[in-house]
Amino acid sequence: MADSDDEYVGDLSGDDAGVDSVYGTRSKDGGKGKGGQKGKGTRKAAWEEVHRAWDEVAIAEDGSITVAELIEAEKRRRLMRDTTPIQRGIIRHMVLVLDMSIAMAEKDLLPNRFALTFSYAMEFVNTFFQQNPISQLGIIGMRDGIAVRISDMSGNPVEHIEKLRQWALKDPIGNPSLQNALEIHTPSHGTREVLIIYGALLSSDPGDISDTITSLIADRIRVSIIGLAAQVAICAELCARTNDNDDSQYRIALHEQHFRELFLAATTPPVTHEAEQSNASLLMMGFPSRSLASKDFVSLCACHNKPTREGYTCTRCRIKVCRLPASCPVCGLTLILSIHLARSYHHLFPLKSWVAVPWTEAKKSVACFSCQTPFPPVPKAAPPKIKLKVKESSGVGGQTAANIAKAKGRGEVPAKTNTVTAPTPGLLPEAIKAGVSESGRYKCPECEEHFCIDCDIYAHETIHNCPGCLARLVKSQQQQQEEVVGAGEAMEVDS
Repeated sequence: MADSDDEYVGDLSGDDAGVDSVYGTRSKDGGKGKGGQKGKGTRKAAWEEVHRAWDEVAIAEDGSITVAELIEAEKRRRLMRDTTPIQRGIIRHMVLVLDMSIAMAEKDLLPNRFALTFSYAMEFVNTFFQQNPISQLGIIGMRDGIAVRISDMSGNPVEHIEKLRQWALKDPIGNPSLQNALEIHTPSHGTREVLIIYGALLSSDPGDISDTITSLIADRIRVSIIGLAAQVAICAELCARTNDNDDSQYRIALHEQHFRELFLAATTPPVTHEAEQSNASLLMMGFPSRSLASKDFVSLCACHNKPTREGYTCTRCRIKVCRLPASCPVCGLTLILSIHLARSYHHLFPLKSWVAVPWTEAKKSVACFSCQTPFPPVPKAAPPKIKLKVKESSGVGGQTAANIAKAKGRGEVPAKTNTVTAPTPGLLPEAIKAGVSESGRYKCPECEEHFCIDCDIYAHETIHNCPGCLARLVKSQQQQQEEVVGAGEAMEVDS
């Protein structure tokens, strides 16, 4: 039998033709196949198809590289969403299911799937309770064919993060079981949701998972899945059947940033269906006040059995809890503050998206209304259109801005570049498509004040209110008070 090394003829690129491999896996005839010509039917190696972010930069005619607009476009893209007021469930009960099987040890997501998932899960817990302060969250793990409880259903983000840090030190093992993880119990009020982070291509179930899916539909539990590998048929069926045949609840993460975006997108409450609106019911809540005892009087809290001086007393059974929002451990009454309820309403009435301000309207402002950051000065003449050369990614290495500038000085045309036209200097087509303002200004459609991109993000993602609209409201209230005081003084003078 002939040696396998002599029989195998590998596909060589043009640069590697005629080079003998140290492992003997390449032919010695200069890359010629049996009866074929040199280079015919060759393909690039996998390492030659590597995508590098620095291979796709935009270079202006002066040789400068513009990346600030790409960063601003990424910020702006997160805000370009529908702001139509629709009914959503503000009291949510979510179970986060994390895949802890051996499939999570893969390193296609750096450092690996397991470490990245737990890192994003901690960030998700903080963001979830910031956006949904009166909601409840529980965490379950799938490993070795069983479902393990990481943390119980509660509204305390500190406890969830502590449990996640403990489990993050363990190694993934075994296969996951979707059926065991979905055998969960949630309260009957509010929205009931399950978010699964799934990295495996199989599910080791003890029974028929179709029966579990039927029970989830009967209990009105919605399931969403973020896959870290290829699509799995049972996952697609699970999401579609529990979400009224909506297959958009099963998404596959393409890379680390896309995984984070899909993960944090689950912090927005789901839309309430018509069938759920008709079954709405009242929920009793308590609004306790904070109390601080003297240093000589210390009592145990009912939620953690820890000695504390401060806490909140249940309005029904007078039991002390140390942190809100929470459920009373004795009578089960939901205890919250009025500020928690107010913070939940921004999902029902979202802040309208601000529009980009062109140069023709930029003369109205010189600095951001909120943070007073100076805006770019308005040009005296209309900005001319310029041409940008967007370089394509090509194999190993690449052209730099300095090389392109030297080539243009010699009268040469750089290879592998596409010429596009931008309306203003430094503004890229990707930035224009994302709604980036050419003047660096964004206008509220209500108060028509101008803001910078950072205040735009802060207003829409954190405070959910427009500083300009609030300033006008305060000013009008002050004017009304002055009118009332002035009218009172006039009545005293008349008398």
